[in-house]
Amino acid sequence: KNGVMNMATVAVGRSNWANASARGKARKAGLIDSTRMRQLLQQSPDAIATSIAEFGYREELDQYANRLSGVDLVEAALNHNMDRDLNQVLSFCQGHLKGLVGIYVERFTYQKVKTALRAIRSGVSLEAVSSQVLPEENEANLPWLELVSNSDNLQEAASALAGTKYGLALANLDGSDDLMAFEDALDRHYYSSATKKFREGTTRHPVLLRYLRTEIDHRNIINLFRALRQGMTSEERNELMLVGGKAITMTFLRQAAEAESGEALLEVLRRAPGFDDSGFDEALTESNEKGTLDPIVSVLTSQRLDLLNRMNMLNPLSAFPVIYYIESKVLEVRNLRLIVRGKAAGLTQEDIEAHLEY
Repeated sequence: KNGVMNMATVAVGRSNWANASARGKARKAGLIDSTRMRQLLQQSPDAIATSIAEFGYREELDQYANRLSGVDLVEAALNHNMDRDLNQVLSFCQGHLKGLVGIYVERFTYQKVKTALRAIRSGVSLEAVSSQVLPEENEANLPWLELVSNSDNLQEAASALAGTKYGLALANLDGSDDLMAFEDALDRHYYSSATKKFREGTTRHPVLLRYLRTEIDHRNIINLFRALRQGMTSEERNELMLVGGKAITMTFLRQAAEAESGEALLEVLRRAPGFDDSGFDEALTESNEKGTLDPIVSVLTSQRLDLLNRMNMLNPLSAFPVIYYIESKVLEVRNLRLIVRGKAAGLTQEDIEAHLEY
């Protein structure tokens, strides 16, 4: 009888809020905590691979162990595990909930398109791409390996994507060979499409829309600092901005694009009524000293996770427990990647830990 009931629930498209929420929370509780992450910092890349097998990565590590080792093995296993995890999460969501989580998860496919375009632009051989960048053992990579195989340059890739939403995103880049323009166009298309879906129709969701708009603000802040570092003109910086942010209006973004230093940029952002500047002074100083945007990205990531956590607490029967889990999983994978890459590059434990986020 229960089986019949469950089938009926799926058939009429009802959401399983309570069940998915409980499963999201259980998965979140099973992630590697900060204490265990620090213990991994003490280990070599090969020892790390052995340790994380116990934390849910065994299947993928075994899958790649016959041809990869060390950092390459861990990287491939982490990426494949993330894809498998996203599929599992989507499979236990139903109805309206599945639609909402699906919009959120779509960003990871856009990232794969960007990875394929990077490989095409840099002229990496298909053999190298299929063994390292987008391993062919992972079925989620197969369409993008085909794109790499059939495209000698970005324009050919754009033509191959014609008729898809990704092709639509790249439609205005005829004749361009600018990888950053392609990546920005994909970002713009994803956020424009996702905000529209959260704003209207059957996937309307004002609270998720609010979170996504905060993400857009953060992307714009990072793009402004990045473009300033790269010496772009104020016109070029202005063109990078994503529309639809929450706290920082286009008026402030236009003013921010005129700033000629990180300090001046921060002053303009501070005048935006919804901008949270906590931690930014220290992050900007560290960013200038080390020549990397990582400290600024870290502050924004922390703010976003705090916001997600608050929304998760306030909306226990919603998409938030699932999305909060996904973002926490992304963070775990990023931290593990940082540890193994840092170890392989000979960085000190202190340097690596400074970049970890919990």
